[in-house]
Amino acid sequence: MEKASSRHLENMSRYLVPPNNLPMEKKLLQINVCNNALSTGKIASDIGELALENGWKSYIAYSSEGSFRPSKNQSIKVGNKIDYYTHVIEARLFDNLGLGWSSIMATKRLIKVIDELVPTLIHLHIIHGYFLNLPVLFDYLKTLNTPIVWTIHSCWEFTGHCGFFDTIGCDKWKTGCHHCPQYKNYPTSWFRDRSKRNYSEKKLLFNSISNLTLVPVSKWLGGLLQESFLNNHIIIPIYNGVDTSVFSPSASAPRFRKQHGLESKFIAIGVASTWEPRKNMKDYVRLSEMLPDNMKLVLVGLNKQEQNNLPPNILGLPRTKNTQELVDIYSAADVVLNLSLEETFGLTTVEGFACGTPSIVYNCTASPELISNDTGFVIDPGDLNGVLKCMEKIADTGKEKYGTNCRQRALTSFDKNTNYHQYLELYNKLIHNVSI
Repeated sequence: MEKASSRHLENMSRYLVPPNNLPMEKKLLQINVCNNALSTGKIASDIGELALENGWKSYIAYSSEGSFRPSKNQSIKVGNKIDYYTHVIEARLFDNLGLGWSSIMATKRLIKVIDELVPTLIHLHIIHGYFLNLPVLFDYLKTLNTPIVWTIHSCWEFTGHCGFFDTIGCDKWKTGCHHCPQYKNYPTSWFRDRSKRNYSEKKLLFNSISNLTLVPVSKWLGGLLQESFLNNHIIIPIYNGVDTSVFSPSASAPRFRKQHGLESKFIAIGVASTWEPRKNMKDYVRLSEMLPDNMKLVLVGLNKQEQNNLPPNILGLPRTKNTQELVDIYSAADVVLNLSLEETFGLTTVEGFACGTPSIVYNCTASPELISNDTGFVIDPGDLNGVLKCMEKIADTGKEKYGTNCRQRALTSFDKNTNYHQYLELYNKLIHNVSI
């Protein structure tokens, strides 16, 4: 990290003093657990590249052990393997992710980079990825006059431990977490439940910054923030977006059907980057047992063990090798199923829309707000008979009836350029002290 920071500082130094008395360039620094990989890393990268197109300099600080793919943004690694694994072990033992003694030096090195960079605006994303010491970071941030935007991608930011609580019906986060029923879930703690103290410390830290604007990725999540200890900050929902020039109906979709012998089948797909418990694979398995012969369920994003454990009536596929392969699958499908029990947005539904494919979702968390009357159906959680009836309705009327409406909804509500321009508008208002 020392060498990497020095190299970045050398690269950045030429921007710190504007030549010939030209105006200082606007500099965006985003901080996220990963860079141009997985959903939040791609979002950060897309925002940064859009900022570059609009006259900003763009930098992304990310975990040394976080996923990374090259992008046009300048990258800043935070920490090293020792920092990361020490942080993981401490969090497992003491349930104090980001709040203990781990990553202090890594965070101080990041602060040194920030001091040299002098960003015009700092944008936080996922900061609970075992790479930052939050007391050190927030004690520093509260001394700055720099506007700070924080995109809220989960519920971790306002709970004492968990990232999601909807399925267990827990509302302790509204008044004060304690005796957490999920302390062994991510971020995993092996022995201790420190949720009461975590809650108090996060409440104090995250409210210590006066110039903080929160951006939840859905209206549902924004509603939760209004009920949380973060409700005194400005809250502006901005939907995540997809590249609708890439995610679009694919002419090569029939190739996927032919490859898997599904030419005459009604195809329902479920897609996840990781099939964690909240993605609710058990309902997909139960649904597969109810399907008639003319319907086939396809699950995408499975690891080897998950593929081996699937019943033979489900086609299980690994994570796609490239975006075009995923676009072909969405385009070949007749419906995208999102039977997840907890979503702060629901990217697979929107990616399907962009490819002209309707969706069926459960009526919980953020998923329903993505669906309109002519792009899919909202079903009560666990009502698999209802899911099957909606699939049959799509089969009877034809996917084509929904395709144009789905594509149009993606273009008008979920196009990444349109949505991420909202961030640039927000940035400019904040740096010019314009009322929001």
